[in-house]
Amino acid sequence: MSVADAGSEAREAFLIDVDGTLVDTNYHHALAWYRSFRCYGVTLPLWRIHRSMGMGGDHLIAAVAGQEVEDECGDAIRAVEKEQYGELIGEVQPLESAHDFLADLHAAGRCVVLASSAKREETEHYLDLLDARGVVDGWTDSSDVRATKPEPDLICAALEKVGASTGTMIGDSVYDCIAAGRAGLPSLGLLTGGFSREELREAGASDVFETLAQLRRKLLPEARTQ
Repeated sequence: MSVADAGSEAREAFLIDVDGTLVDTNYHHALAWYRSFRCYGVTLPLWRIHRSMGMGGDHLIAAVAGQEVEDECGDAIRAVEKEQYGELIGEVQPLESAHDFLADLHAAGRCVVLASSAKREETEHYLDLLDARGVVDGWTDSSDVRATKPEPDLICAALEKVGASTGTMIGDSVYDCIAAGRAGLPSLGLLTGGFSREELREAGASDVFETLAQLRRKLLPEARTQ
């Protein structure tokens, strides 16, 4: 899965979240979770589910519906969510400048790894959607970790994929920033997932950007702009 090279550790590594950061999926996932909960008699306001986007499915059910729901039907709800989201994934589009952001980091010699806990088939779909396979050094999916964000496991797995010892996490949710902090890494936030600038900073982001294009200009001022 990884195309890491022996020099990855010496390069500046960027660990980049996918859902909500590179592809516009947060509201699709929120709707899929809403429908899945409804299948098991649990009705939650969509805003509350959205507030947990970026948190892995292993944590989300207990976080929004309580441990009793998790214990009674957590696995079944997750299975339905997979089906529900599968019906929506065809509508998902990359966020503006997503491919250029990855391509410019790669061209500038940065080590780029996509740090995602999405299901393997979803990750593969996003790689094609972003035309990213030739401009990243590696990627993760849900099979690479036992515990997802906000736990730091995914951060550690992403670093291992490219043979790096440190890097900077880029993500759209507070859970990206918290996971990075727990792994001892700095983070940069994006407003593309629906969390506020203040929330992302409080979660640990050293700086927050409205769009990928704005972040690209900050990290790579020499790169082409749109």
